[in-house]
Amino acid sequence: MTLKTEEFYINMGPQHPSMHGVLRLLVKLDGEYIVDCEPVIGYLHRSIEKMAEGKHFGQFIPVTDRLDYVTSMSANYVFVLAVERLADIVPTPRGDYIRVLMVELNRIASHLLWFGTNTLELGATTPFLYAFQEREKILDMFEATCGQRLTYNYLRLGGVAYDLPKTVSFAWTDGVMPFEKACEKFLNEMIPVLDMCEELVSENAIFLKRTRGVGVLPRDLAVDAGCSGPVIRACGVKYDVRKAVPYSIYSELDFDIPTRENGDSWDRYKIRMDEIRESTKICHQVLAKMPKGAFKQVLPNRIWVPPGEVYSRIENSRGDMGTYLVADGSEKSYRCKFRTPSFSNLCVMPYLLKGALVADLIAIGASLDFVLPEIDR
Repeated sequence: MTLKTEEFYINMGPQHPSMHGVLRLLVKLDGEYIVDCEPVIGYLHRSIEKMAEGKHFGQFIPVTDRLDYVTSMSANYVFVLAVERLADIVPTPRGDYIRVLMVELNRIASHLLWFGTNTLELGATTPFLYAFQEREKILDMFEATCGQRLTYNYLRLGGVAYDLPKTVSFAWTDGVMPFEKACEKFLNEMIPVLDMCEELVSENAIFLKRTRGVGVLPRDLAVDAGCSGPVIRACGVKYDVRKAVPYSIYSELDFDIPTRENGDSWDRYKIRMDEIRESTKICHQVLAKMPKGAFKQVLPNRIWVPPGEVYSRIENSRGDMGTYLVADGSEKSYRCKFRTPSFSNLCVMPYLLKGALVADLIAIGASLDFVLPEIDR
């Protein structure tokens, strides 16, 4: 007797406890196996790009925080760079260094959040607690610097809003100490914790079964789909905007671009852990070379930008993030368009899920590390 099954559809999201944002996945199943999947986006659309046309350039910086609430510093950065290039504004040397320090600390915080939530979704609680313990220390430093722990509104045209605090005192510091010393202490103490976190999962039979050879993304498809960041570097493509199109002070810094070859969930995990170590190296160099002087240029609150257009790019924790900005000579954007890595990375999800078990859907999606506010805008 042959057992006949009938294909059926289920909805994952847009409200789901393991979905990374307000995403709906229309999943076609044959028993426990995924036949097809259609991502449905738009539930979080807030017209951010249109809002840029109604606010002057300085007013719009806090709105960019909402593009990617996990790495808000990066979202500030890519917009500020675009305006500065159009208006021929050069940030102060100290402001430039502080920006890179904040963005790299934010990259570490983002990867720690990803690691913690990803392992939690695979059934491991302990790594999640250690990852968030270290992430909290970064948020402590952000709060001491700009007063916020999530949406920072910290970067400004010509520099940053505030200088680094002279001294800080946190629960994890040895009393009051200079900010730079506290940051060095965090960076030095985080690496052994990171090593321990990797030991907890890298040889775990369940973790290996759920990640190795699961969600394999071919190199050609990753390139054709416009993937970037850890997703494409896990496929063997050594591409990072910080090296390919250097901006700010990155050409002066010594760091590597980690790559892997298999393009599976395991490689995407290892890439991000390696990138935390590289960002730590960058932060050490920035702290050692931090110049004295002003942290920002003295500029009017409202500036009029000459007519023109520009495209600025940075490497945020998810990949190649860009801003296309058109100015018409006024104090506001004529047109502002964001290119966010999560959108392209999400596009390959239907391919990765075909033939996979429904139990692996969340794990494969989590390995892509997409953030829905980036996609919907």
